Amino acid sequence: MSSSSKKKSAPLPASSAGLLRFFEDETKGYKLDPKIVVSIPVGLIIVSWLIDIFLVK
Repeated sequence: MSSSSKKKSAPLPASSAGLLRFFEDETKGYKLDPKIVVSIPVGLIIVSWLIDIFLVK
């Protein structure tokens, strides 16, 4: 096998056009700000620490 036949049989890399097309599609449902998605679990962790510190003896 020559090196030219290996190049012809090698698969092409995936193009980014397919990924962009995927993310351009609108989906139904609620749209949340990422800050809210991160702040809710962090807030729950802080509340559970405060309950553990002040109420559980």
